[in-house]
Amino acid sequence: MAGIKAILVLSFSAVIGLILLVSGCALQADGTYWSLLVLIFYVLCPIPFFIVKRLLDDLDASTSACQELAYFFTTGIVVSAFALPIVLARVSLIKWGACGLMLAGNVVIFITFQAAFFVFGRGDDFSW
Repeated sequence: MAGIKAILVLSFSAVIGLILLVSGCALQADGTYWSLLVLIFYVLCPIPFFIVKRLLDDLDASTSACQELAYFFTTGIVVSAFALPIVLARVSLIKWGACGLMLAGNVVIFITFQAAFFVFGRGDDFSW
């Protein structure tokens, strides 16, 4: 039953993050959807960990170069997801209010990703 509760909480927080992202798109008067480019980073974020999990037998063992490289790539993806709204607002493709909503959505989505890896990544009963 605890797994179902965790899935429901994670789903709810992911929906809140996506609502913030779509609300940032709704602020645009001329109907531009540049804000949705952040979705690419949401898809790319877990890929390095999936690759490392597939290559290494146990992620909780001592750190390896492959694991550190996955941390590096994931950090670059997360930083890029936070930098994209700021760059788009600086070049006036989106408004600063939309940038704020996108940044808030990024925080919620990436906390959800971290919680999902924490909840489902530590047990033997669930494996990617």
